[in-house]
Amino acid sequence: MEYIPAKTILSKCKSTEWFGTDYNMNIYRGCCHGCIYCDSRSDCYQISDFDNVKAKKDVLTILRNELKRKVRSGVIGTGAMSDPYNPFEKELMLTRNSLELINAYNFGVSIVTKSSLITRDADILKDITEHSPVICKLTITTSDDNLCKKLEPNVSISSERFQAIRMLNENGIFSGVIMMPVLPFIEDTEENIHEIVKQTAECGGKFIYPSFGVTLRQNQREYYFNKLKQIFPESNLKEKYLKSFGNSYICVSKNVGKLWKLFESECKS
Repeated sequence: MEYIPAKTILSKCKSTEWFGTDYNMNIYRGCCHGCIYCDSRSDCYQISDFDNVKAKKDVLTILRNELKRKVRSGVIGTGAMSDPYNPFEKELMLTRNSLELINAYNFGVSIVTKSSLITRDADILKDITEHSPVICKLTITTSDDNLCKKLEPNVSISSERFQAIRMLNENGIFSGVIMMPVLPFIEDTEENIHEIVKQTAECGGKFIYPSFGVTLRQNQREYYFNKLKQIFPESNLKEKYLKSFGNSYICVSKNVGKLWKLFESECKS
């Protein structure tokens, strides 16, 4: 593991609209999950060698000092730019130790991840619920494990993430699904949306936050198109994207109206 220097770990959020998050926390830089659609790979974030994970040096000392200085507690979000439960976390336990500090200083936490490793820390998350909000968001974009392995090659497969939601909710930890991106021409089917809603409900998930489309910009666009060619060589998916969206940053599914109606109906039933 390469360690990179850091002056701060927490950054103040401009607003609390994203699940009530007051601060962002990034313990790691880069991500090795290999998701073909990841926007964090874009040049604007200036993360070189994105697919190699690096840890921030002295992260626990810096975080402890920052938490001590905060006049008011709040909710700390993690997972926006780099998954806090990458494979190295199993041994390094930087996320777990950070949660222990968050608990000790009476802060809440909002986590987004694609790893079932989050269940390891259910004990600490449950302790945090005694004094502050906790929300765990498992990203699931397809109900099909085989498709998941193609689009997100190094993550816990979808069925494992559903089971993680079950375990967290059984322990009284407020958990649900981030259903984004839903990739046009690949995942934007009624069957996929139905299955994700159905399985989330069966696992006791408390919410699903959807977005029926994907964002593409800068180098990430070509990376995505190249991966589509490798995974679906006979599909002409690049041509379909260019014909439908051109160079638009936001590529909304052509089925968005139908999918929203289905999603709302399924959630109410």
